[in-house]
Amino acid sequence: MATAPFERNPGIPLDLGWVNDTTINLSATQRRAKTMGTRRSVKKEWQAAWLLRAITMIDLTTLAGDDTPGKVYRMCAKAKQPLRQDLVDALDIGDINLTTGAVCVYHERIGDAVDALKGTDIPVAAVSTGFPAGLSPFKQRIEEIKQSVKAGAKEIDIVISREHVLQGNWKALYDEVCEMRQACGDAHMKTILATGELGPLWHVAQASKVCMMAGADFIKTSTGKEPVNATLEVSLTMVREIRAYHEMTGYKVGFKPAGGIRTAKDALTWMILMKEELGDDWLNNHLFRFGASSLLTDIERQLSHHVTGHYAASHHMPMG
Repeated sequence: MATAPFERNPGIPLDLGWVNDTTINLSATQRRAKTMGTRRSVKKEWQAAWLLRAITMIDLTTLAGDDTPGKVYRMCAKAKQPLRQDLVDALDIGDINLTTGAVCVYHERIGDAVDALKGTDIPVAAVSTGFPAGLSPFKQRIEEIKQSVKAGAKEIDIVISREHVLQGNWKALYDEVCEMRQACGDAHMKTILATGELGPLWHVAQASKVCMMAGADFIKTSTGKEPVNATLEVSLTMVREIRAYHEMTGYKVGFKPAGGIRTAKDALTWMILMKEELGDDWLNNHLFRFGASSLLTDIERQLSHHVTGHYAASHHMPMG
């Protein structure tokens, strides 16, 4: 991640009063989420511009047991040139150096990604702290972070202990995330809440507050491995807490939805959510990322349609 044009969130002392005062209007949140994709529409050249912006905010991700150096090298090639050259030429964007926001891998593949991305500004993000369950011994989770930073990861996606949220043990959650942030050092920390395992929305709101107070640079919906991942209801809840934290402290915290965001239409809907709830300041990869593996393929297909008037097959959108 390049240096952000604002001060990084340093965290603040734990304010249990703010956490315990959390309320959620569930029916209003559900109504707002249901209309998110229908209130605005982005068409033609404006849609193409938004989709190009979306590409710059993708954390291109592979988190599978069959990840190999070759698979990571191919993904990094795609991160460096996310669109086919004929589309770049047709859209006349050869001078903007379009890339994805980051490449996200397991610790064992950090070295491959760093090597493949040499000479670029694309950061390597690593999932850490016993991802996805976060149930390995705490000292081991802290050491994982340190080893990933040492290996070259510029961003660390950590997972919280869900039990702290489910039991309302906010001090334990705060202390845990503070220590993880300290272990990250200069690497930016994205804090995964795993919202599909946290129960009601007010738990999501409370966990968001605690993680931001503990110094999270981003709060992230999901690992992508839970039965329910990024939803608009959860995302709306989290971005409103980001707004409240910014109003209270002046610090900007980023947001990353992950899991289940696969289509260009999905990307536009989440971007509209960010614009309407947080404003244009959050429509950049310093403060907004998509965690996705297949989203880029559909965006490339939509841009191909914009250029040619017809849809290309997915196999015409190579991964590298």
